[in-house]
Amino acid sequence: MAKVLTVENGVQAREEIDKLVTQGYDKDQIYLFAHYDDREKDIAEALDIETAGMSDTGFFKGMKNLVAKRGDELRSEFEGVGLSQQEADEYEKVLDEGRLVLVAQDATDK
Repeated sequence: MAKVLTVENGVQAREEIDKLVTQGYDKDQIYLFAHYDDREKDIAEALDIETAGMSDTGFFKGMKNLVAKRGDELRSEFEGVGLSQQEADEYEKVLDEGRLVLVAQDATDK
């Protein structure tokens, strides 16, 4: 089961990631989501963690996401890393508020 955390900014994200790593999660099992794609990529790169991509959502959903609105893309990516449709809707709204979402998967989640 995926562990989901919401934070306000990159500093808080770093603190939570450090806690997750001490709990046994590998950084390649931690995904960062932000409403704006550039912000998501910049923060994930700075924190050396993952963002969800085509390998997580599947080829056809990934192709669909190329032309989808960002909200639809985010919900699809949330589902791709193991969240339910209801959870994906809930956390996409959190992103709309400008917050960040971290999703940590244990080895059995993939």
